[in-house]
Amino acid sequence: MRPVMKACISLVASVLSLPVASSTAYAVGGGHDQQPQKPPSANGPHGGTSGNTLMASAGATSIKVTQVSGGAPGKSPKPLTAVDPNWKPPACWYEPVATPEELKAGVDRLKKGGPLVPVTPTLSWGEELMVNNYEKGKSSGSGETSYKNYNIGKDGKFWRGVINQDVAQDAWSYDCERTLFWQDANTLPDDPHAPTPDVLAAYAYDRINVPETKVQLKPQGKSTVNLPTWVWLDRAKFQDVKVRAELPGTGVWAETTAKPVALHLEPGTTDAETYPASGDCGINGDGSIGAPYKKGDSARTPPCGVTYLRATDGAPYRLKASVTWRISWEGSGGTKGDLPDGTFEATQNLNVQEIQSVNR
Repeated sequence: MRPVMKACISLVASVLSLPVASSTAYAVGGGHDQQPQKPPSANGPHGGTSGNTLMASAGATSIKVTQVSGGAPGKSPKPLTAVDPNWKPPACWYEPVATPEELKAGVDRLKKGGPLVPVTPTLSWGEELMVNNYEKGKSSGSGETSYKNYNIGKDGKFWRGVINQDVAQDAWSYDCERTLFWQDANTLPDDPHAPTPDVLAAYAYDRINVPETKVQLKPQGKSTVNLPTWVWLDRAKFQDVKVRAELPGTGVWAETTAKPVALHLEPGTTDAETYPASGDCGINGDGSIGAPYKKGDSARTPPCGVTYLRATDGAPYRLKASVTWRISWEGSGGTKGDLPDGTFEATQNLNVQEIQSVNR
């Protein structure tokens, strides 16, 4: 299923009155022993000592993303863009952040003057609240569940909300404001923001590394008015791309696959004709698009290409090639689904000369 981002109606009025992108710190709730955290920086996750998940900031996700197959070495110049402009990846979700022993160690450091403990993406607690709520089992009276001696001896972990840094400035990224809570091992929270396979699949969407869309042309660099330019993509560079996202310690995973399905050409001028007329070049049975130009093809119409009707005058035309990728996923528990198609586009300069004697 596609993740649907609900409106951020759970925020209190005082938070709604603040600009989401503001660097002003704020807290939800009252009490003298709690301190707000600043909204997460677009510069990425930060926090305490390396590996100290409990003390990390709200953007320090533990989701592990790996590219299983396809793609190309290095990173694409720009990300895959969803065709549906209304689709967005999950803005926040809950993750396990500490065992009972790790939570106790964090509070022990707090007692010695250490850093406050983040209990939600925007709120940190000091010694009094942490000791009362997680050591003594005394609720603060604000609706939080209390725990005796950090639940030491029980099998499970404490969970907390995590914000997707890619959409950290959106209001709904603050929906995951449940205070640090206990979850038994091998179970997921009964919460709409639980890290289910579809959430991981959508998170992986923005991390798909598709090959750069640089089409091959004949002639290269300079075309001639009223003569077709052949366009094609080799099958070796145009394969399915699969990305795996998994959340350690939960058994939850998803593999998101991008399958190339079409190439769309935009000549960069209205004085041109595309082949096919729609500019949409389909994929051949072997996975390639179009066909390479061969000697003697000058009188043929290319299966994928463009003919320019007017020469360039100083500035080249910007030929845009956009590849559409169909996105699907499968995950733990036999789950599967589809996500919106994505596009990846690139432009190439093309000069066009007047008709003259040409050997092709």
